[in-house]
Amino acid sequence: MSRFCPIALALALIGPHEFLARASESETSLPPPNVVVFLADDLGWGDLGCYGHPAIKTPSLDRFAHQGVRFTQCYAACGVCSPSRSAILTGCTPYRNGVWRWIPEGSDVHLRTSEVTLAELLKARGYATCHVGKWHLNGHFNSPEHPQPGDHGFDYWLATQNNAAPSHKDPTNFVRNGKPVGRLKGYSAPLIVSEAIGWLRRRDLRKPFYLNVWTHEPHLPIETDPRFMVGYPAAAGVGIRQHHGNVSQLDDAFGSLISALDELGLAKTTIVFFTSDNGPEGTGEPDRQHPGSQQDRNRGSTGGLRGRKRDCYEGGIRVPGLVRWPGHIGPETVSGVPVIGTDIFTTVCAIAGVPVPSDRTIDGADIRPAFEGRPVTRARPLYWRTHIASPSCRAALRIGDWKIVADEDLIRFELYNLAADPHETTDLAAKEPATFTRLKQALLRMDAEVKAEGPDWWRRERAR
Repeated sequence: MSRFCPIALALALIGPHEFLARASESETSLPPPNVVVFLADDLGWGDLGCYGHPAIKTPSLDRFAHQGVRFTQCYAACGVCSPSRSAILTGCTPYRNGVWRWIPEGSDVHLRTSEVTLAELLKARGYATCHVGKWHLNGHFNSPEHPQPGDHGFDYWLATQNNAAPSHKDPTNFVRNGKPVGRLKGYSAPLIVSEAIGWLRRRDLRKPFYLNVWTHEPHLPIETDPRFMVGYPAAAGVGIRQHHGNVSQLDDAFGSLISALDELGLAKTTIVFFTSDNGPEGTGEPDRQHPGSQQDRNRGSTGGLRGRKRDCYEGGIRVPGLVRWPGHIGPETVSGVPVIGTDIFTTVCAIAGVPVPSDRTIDGADIRPAFEGRPVTRARPLYWRTHIASPSCRAALRIGDWKIVADEDLIRFELYNLAADPHETTDLAAKEPATFTRLKQALLRMDAEVKAEGPDWWRRERAR
């Protein structure tokens, strides 16, 4: 007795090409997921409990890490903040998109409107869009001289140019949709998460949403709500209590946002990314001459990796990376696949059914295979370039387990095998000449290509 097969009947009636086209239409007609990108500032790879910190209390992020995938080799696109932020929004490596350095107030550097941002693409797809927290993508903030968050696709925004001022406590420099709001009572991360939750509650419920929550914590100037310092002993010193408490303050705010998503019934339809813009500031050592000072609060951890913020060594660019997407990412997943900030752009576009721009180079890759620990296909290798690092590590490139590090002028090089030597202690350039030559040539090609495509702001500033 033959059995009825609807797929076979459809193929017979309309043909395979029409069948696939209709199947594709049906798939893309499903409601696209909501997207949250939660970005910490100067949070080191070793600063969370789920990444092995022995003292810092991060219960919300530790719990979140068990609900999805925790990446052990997640990278920021640069060792400083503005470039990393530009890469998340555009999928383009810094220098290529023009944001080649951290942006001081009054600088000409900015994210140009000629760049295509994730917010713009998702807004065109029918998303409601919101940015709260640090912006740091223009030198002329809240001024017609430079584009603002609203010019890059965000319907609603509450932001600062760079750091919360005078500190995380009672900041005075936030702007909401172009209007300064004056002094806010409270601490930065809880304040911006409260703003985000308020927006979630009153948004257009007919639309999916894209929400950026970019905290100032634990970037200087650090001020921490005393209730988050209670768990750290006085004997540890004010610097430790302020820094560690600041990370706990960030963690608690993150937990509030996740609880709100759960309460609003949005958990299952929302993909949430958590990461950091670069490694930790300072030396990590106590300032014995000025205990409790801002410099004494630079106590972030690289988890033993070499270098810190600004560097192209691992400690400057490897950061926490957590993603939750119920029904698509299994809980308790740990992935050792290398991923980078530019990948958020390309991955979200793929998830939302939005084609990436074809008129420009996109460096990010679709990392959905890495959610299951499978390799990612990349058109271009992982690449970093920074203007302000230690003289010996201004550029780097990674292919597989191999990483090459170079000085600013690409004259002196170091070669490391990260699988065998994640702390970059042994330069293998002399012992592995074939690999060294291959990666050196790849770095030279990539560096030349990236610099040729982006604006030459970096060249003009270097000539001063």
